[in-house]
Amino acid sequence: MDIGNKIRTAREAKGLTQKQVAIEIGMDQSQYSKIEKGKTDPYTSTVEKIAKALGMTLSELFSSDDIFREVNSQDKSLMEKLRLVELLEDEERKSVFNIIDGLFAKKKLKDTLSNALNAAL
Repeated sequence: MDIGNKIRTAREAKGLTQKQVAIEIGMDQSQYSKIEKGKTDPYTSTVEKIAKALGMTLSELFSSDDIFREVNSQDKSLMEKLRLVELLEDEERKSVFNIIDGLFAKKKLKDTLSNALNAAL
């Protein structure tokens, strides 16, 4: 898969439009469209900006195609929420992740206690 297709697939998986990404990186939408269609080869600095706008690293963008799996309709709202979390200030983002980590820890503890109780019976 060429870089234009990878960028398009990643953008679509994130639920973003070409216009949103183009605005984020300070580029005209028609020029951005040419990158996705493979009609122009972007500079490395442009690809870095696109990756950042997509919430990815360059290595993620160039890595295996597995990370670009199709997102089903149930995942779209989750993907949108994750994209919105990335727009938060650093401290707010950390707070969200701390809450999520706490919920996972609570679930793991409940599962462990439940398994121990079941084993004791």
